[in-house]
Amino acid sequence: MLYWLLYLKLYPYDHTLRLFRYLTFRTAFAGLTALAITLLVGPWLIRRLREFQIGQYIREEGPRSHHAKAGTPTMGGVLINIAILVPTLLWADLSNPFIWIAMFALTAFGAIGFLDDYSKLRRRHNRGLGSGDKMALQIVAALLVGLMLLALHGWGLYSTRLMVPFFKQFRPQLAWSGWLHHPYLLVPAFLPFLGFVALVLVGSSNAVNLTDGLDGLAIGCTIIAAGALTMLTYISGHAVFASYLQLQRMPMAGELTIFCGAMVGASIGFLWYNAHPAEIFMGDVGSLALGGSLATVAVIIKQELLLPFIGGIFVLEALSVILQVGSYKLRGKRIFKMAPLHHHFEQIGWSESKVIARFWIASLVFALFSLTTLKLR
Repeated sequence: MLYWLLYLKLYPYDHTLRLFRYLTFRTAFAGLTALAITLLVGPWLIRRLREFQIGQYIREEGPRSHHAKAGTPTMGGVLINIAILVPTLLWADLSNPFIWIAMFALTAFGAIGFLDDYSKLRRRHNRGLGSGDKMALQIVAALLVGLMLLALHGWGLYSTRLMVPFFKQFRPQLAWSGWLHHPYLLVPAFLPFLGFVALVLVGSSNAVNLTDGLDGLAIGCTIIAAGALTMLTYISGHAVFASYLQLQRMPMAGELTIFCGAMVGASIGFLWYNAHPAEIFMGDVGSLALGGSLATVAVIIKQELLLPFIGGIFVLEALSVILQVGSYKLRGKRIFKMAPLHHHFEQIGWSESKVIARFWIASLVFALFSLTTLKLR
């Protein structure tokens, strides 16, 4: 919106406005705008949530130290989502279809999280939507994102080839164009791509959701992951960097740098109130939206297989739950004292602050490693 006004409309009359042409400049302003929104609106939102008694319900089988957090305002993810959407609308080029896909993913997964949070409040219990209903809604949202990307693929704006870390030339095709000559092959030709997109988006959204169990843990890891994606989106849209690193150059995808910058700014601002001891929780409306958005950006810039490294802590948290449930069902024994993984470390004596700080450090190491793989191909 501001990009359209200040650069496209007013630049011919005032050439000093050419600054608004540059991605780096607009990304910085998007991040600062998102930060300002969260810091300014945060106190008002916390007061309103307390007035309406929208507080967190703590699961009974969780660590006893968490029971004191019962009643802490939740659904703060609404603020995060708004703080991402508004700067993106202000500073991004809204003629870019990838921007709209990213915003759709944020809104769709955020809406699913909102329904889950609202269900918890209505039932006055920590269990919201049924797992089957929640998963079905996430799959539908992910498939819609996949269909949008397939439409862009048909217009030559997006590639359905998969980029594999460490292998420059190995780029398997996830969708085939044989259906153009045989219409009855339309669905089978695109099923691998749609299934893969659904796996990445649903897995990422749930992984962030599982990580959101300690004050500031998930949002801190999100800052690091979104920061890494900010760099990757910029590189993907930059002709020189993309050529040097032998990445698939996607000029239009570079505009997502602004969306990622807004995500970093909004997450930093939210961490101000979510740091231990938390004044507000993001709830599923925040965690599902952030996880779905991170995955959507990774899919667009063809870094889907790098995403597990970028969000390494999210992957470990999800794996700990899968292993715990699988082991208990198959062997009747638990691997961890409690899952997700952060609760295991609490149970063995680590303080909450120590778990959070060490997981942040591990998240930073994972993100830095993911960036090194760009050259190690």
